[in-house]
Amino acid sequence: MNEIIQSLSDIDTNVLLFFNGIHSPFWDYFMSAFTGKVIWVPMYATILYVLLKNFHWKVAICYVVAIALTITFADQMCNSLIRPLVGRLRPSNPESPIADLVYIVNGKHGGGFGFPSCHAANSFGLAIFLICLFRKRWLNIFIVLWALSNSYTRLYLGLHYPGDLIVGAIIGGFGGWMLYFIFHKLAVLLDLITKSSNIKMRQTEMIIYVGLLTTLGIIIYSIIQS
Repeated sequence: MNEIIQSLSDIDTNVLLFFNGIHSPFWDYFMSAFTGKVIWVPMYATILYVLLKNFHWKVAICYVVAIALTITFADQMCNSLIRPLVGRLRPSNPESPIADLVYIVNGKHGGGFGFPSCHAANSFGLAIFLICLFRKRWLNIFIVLWALSNSYTRLYLGLHYPGDLIVGAIIGGFGGWMLYFIFHKLAVLLDLITKSSNIKMRQTEMIIYVGLLTTLGIIIYSIIQS
C-alpha cells in the first residue's frame, strides 16, 4: 500500500514539475490574474442577473443561498476538515521537499497545506451547480472550461499538485450537485416552482459573454505587462 501511495505521489510531483516548468512573462501575468477572485465579480454579478431574469425573486434568492452554501461546503471540507488531517504541504511551501524545484510567480508561496485545493473545489462546485440549474449546452461547455482553467492556474503557479486539484474538483462538484438537488426540492415543496416545471432559460449566454470579455481583458493586461 505504501508503495502504491509513493508511486502516485511521484507521478503527482512529475506532472506538477512538467507543467510548472512551462513559463513565459505573458503566462505569468495571465495565470496570476486569472486565478484571482475579484476579477470574476462581473461574471458572478451576471449569474445573479440571469437568475433574476429566469426565476421569481424568491426562487432566485433560494438558488443564490444554495450557491453560497456550495462554496462554504467546499471551503470547509477542504480547508477546515481534510487539510489538517492529511497535512500535505503545498509544493511552493518553503518547507516542501521539492520547493527548490518549483517555479514561483511574484514570490507567492500560498498557505501551508494544499490538499485538497479550495480553488478547484469552489470552481467546480459553481460549475456543476450551474450545469444542473440552467442545462444549456454552450454554458455547460464554457463553465467547465472556466473551472478547468482556474484549476490549471494553480498548477502553473506551483501552488498545488494535480492530485490536490482532482480531489478538490470532486468534492466541489459533489457539493454543487448535492446543494442544487436539496434547494430545488425545497423550492418545489414551498410551491415556488412546480415539480414538472420546464422553464425555458433566457439570456444564459450573457454569462459566457461576460466571462469571455473578462478573459480578453486579462489577455490584454498580460500583453501590456509582459
